[in-house]
Amino acid sequence: MKKAQYCFFLIFCLLALSFTLQAQQRLPPIKSPEVADGGLTFRLRAPNAKEVILDIEGISKETMVKDDQGVWSFTKKLDPDVYDYAFVVDGLRIPDPANPVAKPCYQCNGQSLAHMPGPASLSWEIKDVPRGAVNHQVYRSAVMGEDRDYYVYLPPNYDPKRKEPYPVFFLLHGATGTALSWIVNAQANIILDNLIAEGKAKPMIMVNTLGYGGNDKYATEVIQEIIPQVEKTYNAAKDRTQRAIVGLSMGGGTAYYTGLNHLDHFAYVGGMSSAVGMGGPRPPASTTSSPATTASSTEQATAMMDVFAKTYPKLDEKANSQLKLLWVACGVDDFLYQNNKYFREYLSSKNVKFTYHETPGGHTFMVWRRNLTDLAPLLFR
Repeated sequence: MKKAQYCFFLIFCLLALSFTLQAQQRLPPIKSPEVADGGLTFRLRAPNAKEVILDIEGISKETMVKDDQGVWSFTKKLDPDVYDYAFVVDGLRIPDPANPVAKPCYQCNGQSLAHMPGPASLSWEIKDVPRGAVNHQVYRSAVMGEDRDYYVYLPPNYDPKRKEPYPVFFLLHGATGTALSWIVNAQANIILDNLIAEGKAKPMIMVNTLGYGGNDKYATEVIQEIIPQVEKTYNAAKDRTQRAIVGLSMGGGTAYYTGLNHLDHFAYVGGMSSAVGMGGPRPPASTTSSPATTASSTEQATAMMDVFAKTYPKLDEKANSQLKLLWVACGVDDFLYQNNKYFREYLSSKNVKFTYHETPGGHTFMVWRRNLTDLAPLLFR
């Protein structure tokens, strides 16, 4: 009996010790990021780390400070916007484990997204206006030989039986992005909702595709597979004058390739910070604060023109009668600025009309969401 009592007492003590240890391990959750003092406070619990760097893409890298609870923090003054960021913990780059909003990323360790709220005048801020819907479509691509996906934005009060079909706007992501990038990173659906509510943009269907596979196969996939699917599923216009294709970075190069080589399918073509002229010699690294002022050699310019001639073999001034809009946009601090400069020179040499949109900023979504805000009102007019 005494032995049984002893065993019971021992079990009780072990359970009590276990509950005590669990209680000690239940540390309060941390909030990161958090709006504070005209900026955002970022936090990471890493008691054993020796150094933690806050890396805000396109803004700065900051050394965080650890408190006696093992929580690293840093408060950064920021203008209203949405920022990509990550933590670098003793050299290892990780997203913010306390933040559920992650940047869609293909074959990379990812970043988190932080929203610094701003006034209602900003196009990506959620306002009290009618909202559209976003659908996810998955299909088996015979062209690519794999399962692929795309997202479809339907404007507020979308009417599947409307007499006038909706124009279709293909908007492509860049390298390391996914079909979801424009929705999550750039708030493209919110921007369109707001512009449509203000009467600045026409109600349209936006299609965000997966852009990998190479320009030739992508163009075939869009024309032979995705456009027919969209037209079958939605009240989408079938007239080329009601179809646009635009992209950023890698997607900008793909949009130009697809659109300018298939003007029988697209009347609006555009790119933002586009990866154009790839395959020729890279322009020199900037020796100044801005790539826009980097000098280029005659050899580089000539080689880039040769790349363009091979990429767009049939492009000439006849395209002007088919294009409603050819849009070229780039930030002055973008590492692809010189590529886009050469591309504009090539278009001019072919007497192809285009609209050029230059802004401050580099290769970031802070530039591209503003590009979209400026571009959308020009479509389907």
